[in-house]
Amino acid sequence: MLIGEVARRSGVSTRMLRHYDRLGLVRPTGRTVGNYREYSGEDIRRIFHVESLRSLGLSLKQIARALEDPGFTPAALVGDLIRWTQERLDREQELLQRLRAVDATRPEGWPDVLRIVELMHGLGSSDAARRQQAVLAPAEDVPVPVELLAGAVLTESDPNVAGALRWALARAGADGLPSVAAGVRSGHVDVRRRAVLAVAGLPGDEATAVLADALGDDDSLVRGNAALALAPRGVAAAVPVLVTMIVEGVKDVDAAEALAILAREHGHAGEIVDALTAELEADAPVRIRLAQALVEIPGTEDLLRRLARDEDNSVALIATAFLTMPPR
Repeated sequence: MLIGEVARRSGVSTRMLRHYDRLGLVRPTGRTVGNYREYSGEDIRRIFHVESLRSLGLSLKQIARALEDPGFTPAALVGDLIRWTQERLDREQELLQRLRAVDATRPEGWPDVLRIVELMHGLGSSDAARRQQAVLAPAEDVPVPVELLAGAVLTESDPNVAGALRWALARAGADGLPSVAAGVRSGHVDVRRRAVLAVAGLPGDEATAVLADALGDDDSLVRGNAALALAPRGVAAAVPVLVTMIVEGVKDVDAAEALAILAREHGHAGEIVDALTAELEADAPVRIRLAQALVEIPGTEDLLRRLARDEDNSVALIATAFLTMPPR
């Protein structure tokens, strides 16, 4: 079969076939009377082998080695290809996010694009102070794109920069919720923790629903921060998580204040008292924390009197002190 016919049937250009010939990768085994290249069936099969390996990302040099070296094993090379491909995809995904961030600002000219790129470089700096400055003092007349803020808040490890990002995201309103909410479902616990803190600062029923879903998270910090954010929104489903925080001594003061808000401002005192009562058989340190929580909740005088008669002297003294405090 002549080179033109091979090119038509294989989809490989005649120019590339000649290049394969020069490299010794696929050399036609025959010649016609007029000295034209003539490919055999085996030559054509080799062409398809070459194209198949090229489709996996192998270079022509790697393909030649794979086809000629009987001892060549593909495992290591395929592993390298996977790693290189993943790195390329990560770079392209980063580029896509940058382009979307630029597009979201609807730039009117190249100076606007350059200011957004400068802002992105600031947020991507290895220096935490520079990242914080990029959030708090963006370039003149260039609002920080919400998607850019959302992406940054999910990856930021510095607490000061993270706080600035959450503040900026909250100022943008609920527009950033879809991007941040995706982080609540991440397989990485650190991302979920950052996402819940960010959602906590966003308004609206949709943000409340995302936080309510986070109450079932496997991580106690995710659950706890979601519960603390839900209390001012009046969500009673946060009560069991808040009580557990008091029992375990994790942000127990914050949890007690959150329960007080639910009791006093949202009418959930009854169920809160029941939940706290169920824990009164716990160890003495737990009972002390329960007494501290009860004092903030209306209608708990009987429980405090019970604790004032506690067999542990420390618990009894603290409960008695709370009973003698003037009402708030």
